[in-house]
Amino acid sequence: MKKNMGTTDKIIRLALAALIAVLYFTNVISGTWAIILGVLAAIFLVTSLVGVCPLYMPFGISTRKKS
Repeated sequence: MKKNMGTTDKIIRLALAALIAVLYFTNVISGTWAIILGVLAAIFLVTSLVGVCPLYMPFGISTRKKS
C-alpha cells in the first residue's frame, strides 16, 4: 500500500490516542464511551505507525508531502 499520511497527520493521531489513553486511565471516561474511544485510539495508533489511512484511499487524499 502506498503511504498517504504526512508527519503532521501522524503526530495529531498519536496525540489523540495518547489523550484518550490518559482519559481512560484517570477514569474520566468509562463504559461504552471508553470502549468506543479505545478502539478509535487503537486505529489512530496503527495508522500512524503504518503511515497509511484506508479512509483516505477512495477519495485520493494524501497529507504526505510530494517528493
